[in-house]
Amino acid sequence: MKTEIIISGFGGQGVLSMGKILAYSGLMENKEVTWMPAYGPEQRGGTANCTVIVSDDRISSPILSQYDIAIVLNQPSLDRFMPKIKPGGILIYDGYGIFNSPERKDITVYRIDAMDKAAEMKNAKVFNMIVLGGLLKVCPVVSQDGLNKALYKTLPERHHNMIPLNMEALQEGMKIIKKL
Repeated sequence: MKTEIIISGFGGQGVLSMGKILAYSGLMENKEVTWMPAYGPEQRGGTANCTVIVSDDRISSPILSQYDIAIVLNQPSLDRFMPKIKPGGILIYDGYGIFNSPERKDITVYRIDAMDKAAEMKNAKVFNMIVLGGLLKVCPVVSQDGLNKALYKTLPERHHNMIPLNMEALQEGMKIIKKL
């Protein structure tokens, strides 16, 4: 099975980290993966996105023009990538950054209020893990065990004490994602 994903939002939302953790999770499970980041010159506040492909078979190209899943965290990302979701695909969006609700009828749309949950957990840095938990609930492209191992690989050792909180955020994301 091959899953082609775009993750997009503002810089500083953890978009690239989310994609990197997802890709490393696939590696931990001996899957073929690609991770291709794209971002503007601004580190925080500019647009950022990355494509992640997780596959059981070899991947011919990391370049995509359509996606099975789009995770969008702001309105410009929704406007740009919603038309590129394959019919029958999945759209996951954070309700905080979207003003015009998605209108496509040929895809499955999920809303996750990750920003609100991160505020409730009193840690904005777990926002992206909440969103990732929502993704894994609706489309388990990798296992939680693989994701836990990936956190140890991707996070600097000085942040390993945050891994239990990240895994808790993942669980919270699985609980709060809603199909529209």
